[in-house]
Amino acid sequence: MSRLRDNINGSSKNFRKMLGNSFITIPGVYSGISALIAERVGFRSIYLSGSGIAGMMGLPDLSITTLDEVVREAGNITSISRLPLIVDCDTGFGEPLNVMRTVRLMERAGVAAIHIEDQELPKKCGHLNGKKIVPAEDFIAKIRAAKEASKDPNFSLIARTDARSVGGLDDAIERSREYLKAGADIIFTEALENPEEFKEMRKKVNGYLMANMTEFGKSPLLSVDELKEIGYDMVIFPLTAFRSILKNTEQIYSDLYKQGTQRNFIDKLMTRSQYYELIGYSEYEDEDYLLASRKNK
Repeated sequence: MSRLRDNINGSSKNFRKMLGNSFITIPGVYSGISALIAERVGFRSIYLSGSGIAGMMGLPDLSITTLDEVVREAGNITSISRLPLIVDCDTGFGEPLNVMRTVRLMERAGVAAIHIEDQELPKKCGHLNGKKIVPAEDFIAKIRAAKEASKDPNFSLIARTDARSVGGLDDAIERSREYLKAGADIIFTEALENPEEFKEMRKKVNGYLMANMTEFGKSPLLSVDELKEIGYDMVIFPLTAFRSILKNTEQIYSDLYKQGTQRNFIDKLMTRSQYYELIGYSEYEDEDYLLASRKNK
């Protein structure tokens, strides 16, 4: 049967079961079909980047996208993928009251976890200079609001701090501790600059830790094995696939424009049968036939 019959509830519970049991490698997805690919190759959880959502719209990651737009993209993915989805919710889309609404809408969309960050608005990409962060107590108010709003006991709140690039590593460590005490389930310290800083975080912060291995940023590209050895619990690769698609699409468009045909790169394209298999075309056809046959009885 098609995925239209899948029960999308329970992804938050599945994600909770993974925590602490084994390391979680989480690729960034940008659409329902990319989520299907991640699922097919064997990943157990997926991530939706705020920068990726903005990029799909041709926009920079500067708090331009709205809550409704992010909820819609998240819902498109959870409606088709069986994997727990983590969503980047920037600063929570406002003050504590707005954060409460963000949590409620994300839960209704079938999201397993979100992360919010302690930057000031308008926020910047976490690996750029010139970031500003709010006082820790202001962000703690958001964490508490998020936890109060949640109706799903398995929904996970990830607290991201951008303090490393502003107040230094010690401030990032202290904030991480405070955020855990306030109720955050997982800590995400953005833009650590060398392996020793990852080790220091692990040594001094007693909680689940998520690493961000985004390309071309301030952090070294540590492997899954290296992060496991340090003692981290999970890692996201937020834009790896998206960057690859942009680069490959640019090349395909360039070749098509110059050559006027796709014959010379047809071997680089997913075939019709491969595409139909990926989206479960025959399963939907069978579903349609079954429903039509009932109607005619």
